Amino acid sequence: IIMKDRFRLVCASYLIIRKGNQILLHLRQNSGFMDGFYSLVSGHLDGDESFSQCMVREAKEEAGIDVEVEDLTCVYVGNRCEQKNPVPIKERVDVYFEVAKWEGEIANMEPENCAGLEWFDFDNLPENIIPYVKNDLINIKNKKFYSETGY
Repeated sequence: IIMKDRFRLVCASYLIIRKGNQILLHLRQNSGFMDGFYSLVSGHLDGDESFSQCMVREAKEEAGIDVEVEDLTCVYVGNRCEQKNPVPIKERVDVYFEVAKWEGEIANMEPENCAGLEWFDFDNLPENIIPYVKNDLINIKNKKFYSETGY
């Protein structure tokens, strides 16, 4: 079967880890994208994995914690188009999960790409947070579950 190239989306999962009204953010470094800005524990799907499976993997890789798929709650989906990016990496789907429990102690497992993990009050996010992550967190706080931006 000959198939022509099909349109592709870049897909990523994000994890909201809470402690009371605080959420865990990590400070990006040496990644080539928004270094010096905060984001959530997150990552792109590697292929042949679901959004929740990706989140379980990234929680372990980035924060050193074990999370079970059944303990993840999907709280938000963002569909965004980054107009400045080239076509193959322009259109994206971001799925945000919250986790109520995990095993292990939270630790920075990728110090080469993360300058540190810090807790921030959900109502007082840092100025240097990735803008679309900040907007998505505000939407989550306001009980909005889906958005489309950049189209």
